[in-house]
Amino acid sequence: MKKVKNLIIGAGISGLTYANYINSSDYLIVEKESSAGGYCKTFIRGDYVWDYAGHFFHFKEEEFKKKFIASLDEDEFVKKDKKTYIYYNGKLIHYPFQTNIHELSKEEFIDCLYDLFNKKEKEKYDNFLDMLYGKFGVSIVEKFLKPYNEKLYACDLKKLDVDAMGRFFPYADLKAIIDNMKSSHTKSYNDTFLYPKKGAQVIIDILLKEIKEENIIYNTYVKKIDLVKKKAFLSNNETIEFKNLINTIPFNQFLKLTDNKEYQSLSDKLSYNKVLVFNLGFDKKSKYNKENWIYYPSKDINFYRVGFYDNILDSDKLSMYIEIGYNKDTSLTTEEIDKQLKLTLENLEKVGIIDKSFKLVDYISLVMNPAYVHIDVENNLKIKNIRKDLAKNGMYSLGRYGSWTYCSMEDCMVEAKELAEKLGD
Repeated sequence: MKKVKNLIIGAGISGLTYANYINSSDYLIVEKESSAGGYCKTFIRGDYVWDYAGHFFHFKEEEFKKKFIASLDEDEFVKKDKKTYIYYNGKLIHYPFQTNIHELSKEEFIDCLYDLFNKKEKEKYDNFLDMLYGKFGVSIVEKFLKPYNEKLYACDLKKLDVDAMGRFFPYADLKAIIDNMKSSHTKSYNDTFLYPKKGAQVIIDILLKEIKEENIIYNTYVKKIDLVKKKAFLSNNETIEFKNLINTIPFNQFLKLTDNKEYQSLSDKLSYNKVLVFNLGFDKKSKYNKENWIYYPSKDINFYRVGFYDNILDSDKLSMYIEIGYNKDTSLTTEEIDKQLKLTLENLEKVGIIDKSFKLVDYISLVMNPAYVHIDVENNLKIKNIRKDLAKNGMYSLGRYGSWTYCSMEDCMVEAKELAEKLGD
């Protein structure tokens, strides 16, 4: 049996960041895949650079700007002003919908404006959908916010907590909406972003430089955790005794590894969606040659969002990612994926991104499971209480999925760095 001070489950961006900042060489990372990165991986196929899913960096923290940007030459990454749109009734309007209703037809604009002035706000909202109606009125909600988020989350929005998206939801008060009609000045947390020319994997590679070969085990996963004796039983038949346990795998999966029946019971109650991602490479450029990504609220289109790698990297061939949301219980069989690829190509033509002259040169299909977690009031409180109890015994669950929350990659790195500094020698 091995003993280690810090046992880290998962070699994604959270686990690697923790290992980078812990002031100790006494740690072991256990990773079930053959390479590090989790969802932050890149595929370079011929002329195309594709991530596991769309990952774009903002680096508000000076520490991470120094660590990552300073590690790259200026010609190794691009800096872009975000250009995002919504495909609505056959044309593009600027995102977010609620601050750009003046771009709609006159009749729809009047509907949205009327409902906006007559919305019924409340001091306390019951759920996410209730909050949307209260803050934006019927028309804005039913034209975009409700159908789009139903496609994204693949669930009844009444099941989501009011703050399910936290600071990432583009709130806007009446004054901001009216002011934006004359001069667009909508600001968000990610108005500009950075992107490495060789993809998001570059960030993982920088983190890996600080990891010694003997401190990470690949193709291995944790089968069971004894919470009392603080032992982890691995798939390679090793047993690891630890002082601190740093979990970064999805919280529902982590709970199932424990010997606590209450935790295991909660695991099955946690809800989330799956996302089928298509990375597609075509033989030429689309007429959409400046957009970064576009949102699709219509239920007649199978995808909810598309992103344009070629417009970000300024390449001369259409390279994109497509995202399609599913309920967690949906089985994504080969037949379903093939069906969705065919439908995706038909819909890309329908919305004018490609036409019949475009040739699909290469593609990769990926399934994110989980993708977006569903945050509800009852289970969210239980998660917080369990994480507190675990922390009292030197066990911590962090990152987007370990914390079971909605956050950015930089948020995950900040959380991991702060914990490492707190627990470091």
